[in-house]
Amino acid sequence: MKNKKLGQWLLRLPVYLYTILFVIFPIVYMFILSFLTKAHTWGFTFNLTLDNYRKVFSSFYMGIFFDSLKLAFITTSLVLLIGYPFGYFMGRLNDTWKKRLLILIMIPFWTSGLIRLNGWVIIFRSNGVLDKILMFFNIIDKPLKLLYSYPAVVIGMIYFLLPFMILAVYSSVEKMDWSLVEAARDLGASKFEAFKSITLKQTMPGILSGIVLTFVPSMGLFYVAEILGGNKIVLISTVISEQLTKGRNTPFAAALSVILMLLTSLILSLYKKFSKTNELEGLF
Repeated sequence: MKNKKLGQWLLRLPVYLYTILFVIFPIVYMFILSFLTKAHTWGFTFNLTLDNYRKVFSSFYMGIFFDSLKLAFITTSLVLLIGYPFGYFMGRLNDTWKKRLLILIMIPFWTSGLIRLNGWVIIFRSNGVLDKILMFFNIIDKPLKLLYSYPAVVIGMIYFLLPFMILAVYSSVEKMDWSLVEAARDLGASKFEAFKSITLKQTMPGILSGIVLTFVPSMGLFYVAEILGGNKIVLISTVISEQLTKGRNTPFAAALSVILMLLTSLILSLYKKFSKTNELEGLF
């Protein structure tokens, strides 16, 4: 019996070590660091202060947090709008086409994200690929100059995060019990009523998972805003990066990271709450 318990403990040990070293320790370190003082040259001193959080809650940085949340909401909404129909109809295809589409969705992940972003720079720049195509068909008379604009950043975010929504919805559609939809239709429900009461309900876990997988990363994809938005679009993750590299103010960067972590934790807790509510309610 003791040997069995020892064996189970040894099997769990790698998980415990990984969690302590790579999850708990970094979070605790970041939290403590956020209360320290920036040194005059480099690093920090062990003088406890609340100045970092006072600075975070200033109108300037709160405005950047608001802009980051707004961009995350816009991105997530558009990704859901595009990704749900794609994932839904992908789940209805035969096995051959499912495999083909899965490969097409996964291919971009085989290439560096920075290389793919530079591809969008070529497309969006003045007199770039997009402008030439639109002018060839006489849709526009002069270049649109989409590069370094808000729409370019949104499109870049959608491009990076759309596969996560598609795969989350596709996974839910794959697990659906289609006999319930057929039963609803046999009982006189219209296609829309059957979709609302059966399909949407059964795919809700996939929607919620896709929202989390989209919303949370969109708060931290600062390189998308930097490359496609230039200096015009500033996200809170951009500020954190600049504080670490240019400002060399690690305590303030830690304070910003703590607030960002709390925001994402709140989103995850809301996701967990809605997921449980969805499971308890059952089908209509």
